[in-house]
Amino acid sequence: MPGTRKLGRTTDHRKSMLRGMVTYLIENGKIETTVTRAKEVRAMAEKMITTAKDSSLHSKRQVYSYITKESVAKKLIEEVAPKYNDKNGGYTRIIKTGPRRGDAAEMCIIELVD
Repeated sequence: MPGTRKLGRTTDHRKSMLRGMVTYLIENGKIETTVTRAKEVRAMAEKMITTAKDSSLHSKRQVYSYITKESVAKKLIEEVAPKYNDKNGGYTRIIKTGPRRGDAAEMCIIELVD
């Protein structure tokens, strides 16, 4: 698994949270979260897009096993990944937006690059 940040969670909770965030990112195109979470999500999202670019049965099964919604996995394989066929990485962008009001955590927007 890319990255070594624990994000203050147990292993199962962390993996589940990242799977959900990657699914939501691919579904909506962008999400707002903290910078450290965004860096972890970026690593996994780029890995999933790279895997989906390969059209083999094995890579499709890997994508379906990681993405939590079947419709989003299908969207990733059929729509999102073909956009990046000529690109070798750099599928996401992180834009810092400033501190969060409650606890002053550094917030950002992570989005898919067009």
